[in-house]
Amino acid sequence: MTSSPQKIGFIGLGIMGAPMALHLIKAGHQLFVHTRGKVHPDIAASGATQCTSPRGVAERAEVIFTMVPDTPDVEKVLFAEGGVAAGLSKGKTVVDMSSISPIETKAFAKRINELGCDYLDAPVSGGEVGAKAASLTIMIGGPEAAFERVLPLFQLMGKNITRVGGNGDGQTTKVANQIIVALNIAAVGEALVFASKAGADPAKVRLALMGGFAASRILEVHGERMIKRTFNPGFRIGLHQKDLNLALQGARALGVSLPGTANAAQLMQACAANGMQELDHSALVRALELLAKHEVAAG
Repeated sequence: MTSSPQKIGFIGLGIMGAPMALHLIKAGHQLFVHTRGKVHPDIAASGATQCTSPRGVAERAEVIFTMVPDTPDVEKVLFAEGGVAAGLSKGKTVVDMSSISPIETKAFAKRINELGCDYLDAPVSGGEVGAKAASLTIMIGGPEAAFERVLPLFQLMGKNITRVGGNGDGQTTKVANQIIVALNIAAVGEALVFASKAGADPAKVRLALMGGFAASRILEVHGERMIKRTFNPGFRIGLHQKDLNLALQGARALGVSLPGTANAAQLMQACAANGMQELDHSALVRALELLAKHEVAAG
């Protein structure tokens, strides 16, 4: 528990948001929540106040977290009628933990700042597993003073917590993260498809590779998913597609070539075209399996 309980808002209680909010509740903070779907039973039973609108959350809370799927969702939550902005008063802090456009983030921050409030962009990495274990990596953009105030709350949800720079820099870091993750998933998928079709036991191949220079968190976690065929979503292909699109849009604006990212995006597009956009992003291997006419392991 932090030194003094706070009134905290949390908007977006999905796969990631619900466990993150629960950590704040368990630390003794008073939560005011709003979400599009059903409220998680544990949150409903915790005594958290369910608000009918984002505005209601902002009126009651000192720090307001948002955790929603995409840039338009953040804009709607913040600035639509009944949005967070309508309920803010000077001195409050808005923290967006979604993964969205760095360019739009800077514009959102400016509008919140004009209301006399601070804005932090604080996207996360670690998926559902990290959210439940409070071991998320959190990459933050925004004023240092606001970061220091919110840091005790971040520490309840994550372990590797870094203020990268000003507003937008957190989101830029998350896009970079998603590039690395996508390319690693594709690399692990290619390796396991190759090994399996060559007749080797993919489970033993993975174990052997885990002891060498090819070892990685992706090989450890997602390699196992590919072998065990456990593609229930920790982070959906559809959401990773969105993040890679942000990378490619940014690359075009910056005049940067990202050929590996484009290739990974096309593999995810192939999965989505075959009805797999709701599967975990480790299911990218399915696109490679379709091309090879061979599955890494029996389903």
